[in-house]
Amino acid sequence: MNRVMVHVAEIPLPEWIKALKEFVLKTLFVLKKDKWDVSILICGDETIKALNKTYRGKEEATDILSFPLGESADFPSKGKYHSNRYMPGDIVISIDTLRENARRFQVDEDEELRRLLIHGILHLDGMKHKTNDETEPMLQLQEHILAKLSKKQILGRSA
Repeated sequence: MNRVMVHVAEIPLPEWIKALKEFVLKTLFVLKKDKWDVSILICGDETIKALNKTYRGKEEATDILSFPLGESADFPSKGKYHSNRYMPGDIVISIDTLRENARRFQVDEDEELRRLLIHGILHLDGMKHKTNDETEPMLQLQEHILAKLSKKQILGRSA
């Protein structure tokens, strides 16, 4: 069983957090991942800009950052310790930049959010891409999963 923790910074707690968690769980199911504990931070441009500067040396906002951890941990369960929980890392998404990108790429905000979540999960799973060319294997897989889960709405409307 996978678990998803969602936190917010700079923005009020969105009403669609439950749908976001469900979408991440569906994505992990499609990828055949089990016992993952995924952490997601939904924020505004100021928070992600500070993180981007600190960890990537870039003084600009971005839509998504992934911070792979890739560690297993022991967690108590009914008085016993189980070492079968995997902590892949953290995903940070800026709602501000998501909205800008949705307009620029002429897609709705829900689709862009779903794309970013899949993108972050693939990075946490160790996948990489050198460019944003649609022929990159990671980006092809991302779009395949997005199409497969196209009926799984998160926002149901604009963010």
